[in-house]
Formats: sequence, structure tokens, C-alpha cells
Amino acid sequence: MDIHAIRHRLKLKKDAGHTELFENRDSVVCPACDKPFGDLLATEKREHSFRPTGLMRLCVVREDDRLLVFTHE
Repeated sequence: MDIHAIRHRLKLKKDAGHTELFENRDSVVCPACDKPFGDLLATEKREHSFRPTGLMRLCVVREDDRLLVFTHE
């Protein structure tokens, strides 16, 4: 997924260098399920811990150099 190509459709919520958190502001679809996602966590780390809020579905896409986690309500 080319995040830079759709960057204008996302809001950067947090940037820790190796991990970024984006909010979907324009109904960008998830590459795993083809439905709009809420947030996108992109990390270059091999492991990452996070706590989703409420009852939500997660989609995960593993690329060569990073892991992408998409939240769905």
C-alpha cells in the first residue's frame, strides 16, 4: 500500500519514526477487505503492542518492510 499516494486523504495522528498512526478522513478502503477503515497503524518494528477501543475488527497486511493494521468499527 502506497501511503504517500493517499496521504492527502489521511490525518497523521502520531509519528514515532518507526511507527505511524493515521486516521482515515476520506473513506479509503482497506486492502485486506475492501471496506473503509477507521485508523491505520504502520510500523517497521517486528512487534508492536496496542490496545484497540471498543468492539472492532482488525485487518492486518504484512509487507516486506512493515506491518499495516487497519481498524474497522
